[in-house]
Amino acid sequence: MPTDNDGVMIVLSSPSGAGKTTLVRLLSNLDNFEVSTSHTTRQPRPNEIPNKDYYFVNEKEFQRLINNQEFLEYAKVFNNFYGTTRTPVIDKLNKGRNILFDIDWQGADQIKNKKLDYKLVTFFILPPSKEVLFERLSNRDMKDKLIAEERMKQFSHDVLHWINYDYVVVNENLEDCYSKINNLIQAEINNGSKDYDPEYIRKHVEKLTS
Repeated sequence: MPTDNDGVMIVLSSPSGAGKTTLVRLLSNLDNFEVSTSHTTRQPRPNEIPNKDYYFVNEKEFQRLINNQEFLEYAKVFNNFYGTTRTPVIDKLNKGRNILFDIDWQGADQIKNKKLDYKLVTFFILPPSKEVLFERLSNRDMKDKLIAEERMKQFSHDVLHWINYDYVVVNENLEDCYSKINNLIQAEINNGSKDYDPEYIRKHVEKLTS
């Protein structure tokens, strides 16, 4: 049975290229925080370490995990599957560890709908502008304009899900964005006061979608 000493689940989602993975890595350096390692069917990127950044598996193995109902959440994103297995997450939460999830809106919805007896705080990360996002996507290791353009098309759809998150944070400056998220997490854990301006976010989303 969950208790007051349990860890907290913290979800970070964003449109591709807005910086959630970097932010999750930074937050994982905090005391008692760790990242939930997802399974994926996509190929590793040059800088990724198997079994640390992701568990890289084929579609057959992923399907086996789905059939065995081992996923807390899973989704198909850009023709590849991503998913979080349930048991390691629950074990760590029961030991008081705070678990960070680097997942998209589909996975976030599934975790919410599971209604687990653990505190859940969700963040949606937005870029300062579409121009900056395209530049970031174009500068990734893949250096493939076609992939960047495909992700930009998806952005218009993904951004609409901001409304379903507890907090939305604009990643203009990485350090400031990290600091804001960290402060909000600590305020949630300790029932402190929260520095958050929903009206500013609403206006920013309007700018991104106009």
